[in-house]
This record gives sequence, C-alpha cells and structure tokens, in this order.
Amino acid sequence: MQLRTFIANDMREALGQVRREMGPDAVIVASQRAKGGGIMVRAALDGATEVTEEEVTLAAADAAPVESAPADASSDFAQNYHEGLIRRLRSEPEPSLPAKSFNRAELLAILRSHRAPETLAHQLAEAAEKSGLSDMTLALASALDRRMQSAPLVGIAQSLLLLGPSGVGKTAVAAKIAAHARLAGREVTLVAADTAGAGAVARLEAFAEHLGVESVKAETAEAVAEAVAAEGDTLTIVDTAGFDPRNPRARTAYAALASLECAEAVGVISATTDAEEASEIASALVSLGVGRIIVTGLDVTRRMGALLASATQGASLAHVTRSPFVSGGLETLTPLSLSRMLIGANTGNADRGSPQ
Repeated sequence: MQLRTFIANDMREALGQVRREMGPDAVIVASQRAKGGGIMVRAALDGATEVTEEEVTLAAADAAPVESAPADASSDFAQNYHEGLIRRLRSEPEPSLPAKSFNRAELLAILRSHRAPETLAHQLAEAAEKSGLSDMTLALASALDRRMQSAPLVGIAQSLLLLGPSGVGKTAVAAKIAAHARLAGREVTLVAADTAGAGAVARLEAFAEHLGVESVKAETAEAVAEAVAAEGDTLTIVDTAGFDPRNPRARTAYAALASLECAEAVGVISATTDAEEASEIASALVSLGVGRIIVTGLDVTRRMGALLASATQGASLAHVTRSPFVSGGLETLTPLSLSRMLIGANTGNADRGSPQ
C-alpha cells in the first residue's frame, strides 16, 4: 500500500499532482483545508492486501497540520487519522453500535423521531419484526434491504443529467462527480442548462475552472441533447434548472430531457426536505425515468426521514453528501449502514416519540 500526501493551492491542482505521481488508480482517503489557504490531500494506491502498521505510522506522521499547531492538537489529529485510516483502507465498518434488542414499539419511535412518513415507518417496523432477528439494527437493515438498493456511480455512463428541485445542491453534486471522474483519468464537460437562475452559470463555471474541466452553456433542450450526444470518452454532466417533478407542466417540460437515450437521468434530493415531500418528489422522479438518487445535506440535518423516504421509492440510492465542498466527495450507503445511522443517531431532547 503506497500512501502519499500532497499540498496544493486548490483541489484542481491537488488532483493533478495525484494523477501525475500516482496514476489513475489512486484513491483520495482524506483531505484538509490549511488555515492559511490551500489544501492537503492524502492518497492511497493499493499494492498490497493489507495495510501495515509501519505504513499507517508514516501516514499519520505525514498528516501533521499544514501550519504549526499546539502539540496536543497535533497529537489528537495524528491519532484520529491513524484510527480512521486503518478503517478506510481495510474497508472495515465504523465501530459497531451496542447491541439493542428488537422492540417494534421502540423502532417505531425511532423512525418517528426521524420524521419518517407514518406509512413507511409502520411498513418497515412490520418487516423488521417478521425478519425474526433479535438485534434492532440488523432487523431494520433486513427490512430496508427489501425496499432499497445501493448503486454508486461506478463505470459512469457517457452523460449524466441531474434533475431535482431548486436549492438541493445539483451544481455541487455535478462538481463532486466531475472531481471523481478527473481522478479516474476521464475528461469532463460540465453543461449549464440553468441559464436563467441568478448566478447559476457563473457558479458552474467557477467549479469547472477549479477542476480544470470544460464548461458550456445549453440554453435550449436541443442544445442539451447535442451536448450529451457528443462522442468519445468525455463524461458530460448536465446541471439542469430546478423544478418540481410533481407539477404536471414541469414534468412535461423535463420529460424529453429525462428520456434522452445517451444520458442517464439522476435525481438529486436534499435531506433537509420534509420526508413526505421527499417521498413524493422521489416517486415523481422515478416516473420520469430516474433510476438513481443522490441525497445531499446530511451535514445540516439530524433527522433522516427524507433520506429514508428518498431511498425507498424505487430508485437506487447512488450516493449521499455530508459537505457542500467539492473535496467532501460522495459517500455510499447500504441498508446496513443506513440502519446504523437511523438507530444510532442522537436526535436530541426527548424527541423519540411521535412527531409534534
């Protein structure tokens, strides 16, 4: 296992260093912004089946803050990075939760505390009970496994069309996908289809410049179709204008885009959305042809009802995001990891009962 640390002015420069010095198979395992500006990225290249203690020690030493810090802060950072690095590179799960015996009433209370839709909460509780598993986390994971699928954007199609309401983070998601593709050695074109939104084009162009990729504007549906039909290995990511997929007129306007044969339609929904609304939006996106959903904003919400609802309406859960920054990347959840998140979340206060 080869571990390297790179310091650069921005993520674009850092990705270029990783690509040049470690090749297309390198994986970013951590990133950190320096206090005085710039970014520090740690990358791994898997050349062995197991991470050695020597490699981890070297990586932890390599991970010292870019600027000087008090000795105790440096020690804490190195220790936390040391432990997290072992888990990531060995693909070990996060520390498991204490065993909790299955109790249907308690599970319903937990799901309600996350503001999960009532019908969905009862369906999951019933399926968990029928699983016959005595552990609460495993029983819920079994129930979720019947309702959701994980399908990360691996081997991405030639073109992606990001669809969803306004303000859910489609532009940031486009940049995150572009960063992953660039790291894998693919050329990327970002297409701004939201040419009327205030600052929408400028923001996408800023991301494109940051990542060193091309950006173009597509003011009509015909221009979008032409952009996604381009030949070659370039990944085209279309950032569309926000719309409500439940609105019949809006659905008609976007149906032609969603049905483009050379592009995969991917839905984007925010975890801060009301869970009932998220359920309806996800279902409407599926009816438009969306096969995968990305849920954003897990860093700014404690209640996961919208995530749960979005992941169980027929579309596969591709990724979730926990950061508005491109360097935050895209995460993948399985039924088991989602169950752990729901069971282990601290929603605060006496908030375990029925919704207010």
